[in-house]
Amino acid sequence: MTTEGEHLTREERRRRTEAAILASARHAFATSGFERTTIRAVAADAGVDPALVMQHYGSKEGLFAASAAWAEQHESMLTAAPADLPRAALDDLLSRFEDPAGGEAAIALMRSCLTHPVAARVMRDDVMCDRKAAVEAALEGPDAALRAGVFAAVMMGLSMARYLLEVPPVCDATAEELHRVVEPLLRALVEPPTA
Repeated sequence: MTTEGEHLTREERRRRTEAAILASARHAFATSGFERTTIRAVAADAGVDPALVMQHYGSKEGLFAASAAWAEQHESMLTAAPADLPRAALDDLLSRFEDPAGGEAAIALMRSCLTHPVAARVMRDDVMCDRKAAVEAALEGPDAALRAGVFAAVMMGLSMARYLLEVPPVCDATAEELHRVVEPLLRALVEPPTA
């Protein structure tokens, strides 16, 4: 009798293993936080050896970075034209945090960044750096790095106000209302400042 696993290619088995590890890690980081999550616990939950987790992700920090990374469907801002960047960034943020399958984990991972310095560094340097770099590359004119940083700060502030602190009326606003109010702020950062 053959099992389903015998028909999988090596690459398919690797992808399944990675998916199981990441699902376990997201759950662990979301429920236990960065400090209390261990490689051993993630491995046990995923049904793999801890050495395999280390082989795939290198460290707890690498595992956290992979767990916190945004899926491709939430990354349209990385390829958006400068004129479309404000809308794409807001769409990515709303779809990421309001995704029924992963929104709660995204919120919990963000919470870890506020309570643990290593998690904050990983989020800043490994997870958010691609987004900030994409914004900076799209900007023209002076202070591109500063404007990209403020763009990121606005997005992080909106995320925290809406999903962590649940500041009214930000947490109650519709997507359309947020686009109407926030897009002009982001657009002012994207467009080159006038002399």
